[in-house]
Amino acid sequence: MTDITLSVQPTSSPDIIKLEANKALVKGSYEYKNIDEARNSPLAKELFYLPFVKTVYISSNFIALKRFPIIEWKDVQEEVAQQVLLYLQSGREIVSTEGEQKKVISVYTETTPNPSVMKFVANKRLVPTIIEYKHIKETDEAPMAKALFTQFPFIEEVFFDDNYISVTKKDNKEWAMVTPNIREFIKNYLSEGHTLISSSEIKRHQQATQERLLSMVTTDEVSKQIVAIIDEFVKPAVASDGGNIQFISYNPETHYVEVILQGACSGCPSSTLTLKKGIEVILKDKLQNPYISVNALNG
Repeated sequence: MTDITLSVQPTSSPDIIKLEANKALVKGSYEYKNIDEARNSPLAKELFYLPFVKTVYISSNFIALKRFPIIEWKDVQEEVAQQVLLYLQSGREIVSTEGEQKKVISVYTETTPNPSVMKFVANKRLVPTIIEYKHIKETDEAPMAKALFTQFPFIEEVFFDDNYISVTKKDNKEWAMVTPNIREFIKNYLSEGHTLISSSEIKRHQQATQERLLSMVTTDEVSKQIVAIIDEFVKPAVASDGGNIQFISYNPETHYVEVILQGACSGCPSSTLTLKKGIEVILKDKLQNPYISVNALNG
């Protein structure tokens, strides 16, 4: 790697800098939070000898470093970049796979209450936040979603959450005919270490979620209770079925509660009606209010 170059790139976080290379460094992504975790990465281990390095990320063509607040990056980033560059130019191993068994990716399927939606569950975390795509035009920064839409034209929606992907199909296809191919495609995609969703896209969705949560902050005690009840008694069941539910509003005069449904819970009239009635029953019971009415909107 004698012809390799590095450039220091700022990030949206003042604690993190990105050292971007002019070529691929590794396959896959790695995160190390201390020197013990870095036992399979000689480069990360060397970086942890710097007292201000808190976390090391190695992925594709860049290395990102998170600092402890004992220094400012502007004071040391050039020296750190030079140290990393010399390491890379030496040709030494960045991440070692010797003696370590590569984790085998497995993907299994789960049916959902919505007959148009199948849940594909992996044995690893896929995303840190809920992200949904309803059209291929939305997937410029989501290579895996774009690949699914392209490879299987009968797919209508792709919903990512934690360790699973919920896929919505058109009615002209039967799951028995297409599930094995989709499962194999997802398994191979994950095993080959391709990017699912760009980091900037994930961050954008995380910020949007945070802004939505902030906009829902209210001093209304009943609204607070409704959010807590939904989070404890409804969301876990909805997530296990491959979907998500979000509180929108509560009208204290009409006792009218509005929520939005995503993933497997969205778009199926029967499951939407069943879930709406179930939420009403729970809220009426927990709030001791027989007048509660729920409107469940499809996301």
